[in-house]
Amino acid sequence: MPLAKILLYYVFTPLADPQAIRVWQRDLAESLGLRGRILISEHGLNGTLGGELGALKRYVRKTRDYPPFRHIDFKWSEGTGLDDEGRSADFPKLSVKVRDEIVSFGAPGELRVDEGGVVGGGARLTPDALHDLVAERGEEVVFFDGRNALEASIGRFRDAIVPPTDTTRDFVDLLDAGAYDHLKGRPVVTYCTGGIRCEVLSSLMANRGFGEVYQLEGGIVRYGERFGDDGLWEGSLYVFDGRGSVDFSDHAAVIGTCVACGGATNRTANCTDASCRTQLVVCESCTAVACGEHVAA
Repeated sequence: MPLAKILLYYVFTPLADPQAIRVWQRDLAESLGLRGRILISEHGLNGTLGGELGALKRYVRKTRDYPPFRHIDFKWSEGTGLDDEGRSADFPKLSVKVRDEIVSFGAPGELRVDEGGVVGGGARLTPDALHDLVAERGEEVVFFDGRNALEASIGRFRDAIVPPTDTTRDFVDLLDAGAYDHLKGRPVVTYCTGGIRCEVLSSLMANRGFGEVYQLEGGIVRYGERFGDDGLWEGSLYVFDGRGSVDFSDHAAVIGTCVACGGATNRTANCTDASCRTQLVVCESCTAVACGEHVAA
């Protein structure tokens, strides 16, 4: 029986011809019947793809044939299913685009990348090394969420700082305004879904005088694989596909709060206004909820 899987991956490496990479990656993914999103820039590659297990394995092999992509860390997870044509039910289409940034902080000129990845980023911590740091430094350690506030509302590290961000671009303004300067003397651990946002965020923080900045290697995904819900993580992991969120065990905490009734939930849904892209935490019983801008419409 065909198995539906999802790949999450990225690599920071200089690319001389992003457009040529785009054509190759588009043709490869299309030939394998894959859906999802791939972003390419002069700084590297960032993708999330869904499809049948065998097709995704072939994609991984072909992509790793290109030397700059040989060491990509591909993260696997379960897909919801496949449609009648054997394509992922978690994505509506395949999108492969060239952008100024493969993760949009709005600071492409500040990012420096070489064959080893982001230059000047935070020190990498494996999940086990993270636990060692917390055991050694205790409450001095600060968890700093590198995702948007909606993602953090249904899952985050215990006592993490969650900046009031709607998009990744909001981080630069907050850092430049000095909103977190009081943390500059403490060990700050940045984290995000798979690691890509913290590669950039930790470098932006280091550039602004944060003296002890770390990044969780492999992101929440790798941490969840190692410790599940029996460590420092609480709640569900928001994902940018049809699944909405994933849990690491059968005893994941439910920490989200429905904006309509106040009940506990890990479910998110779009604003009921068809023109609005705002997402809200909404339980199954309160499916039709509008955002603040459209609540009176």
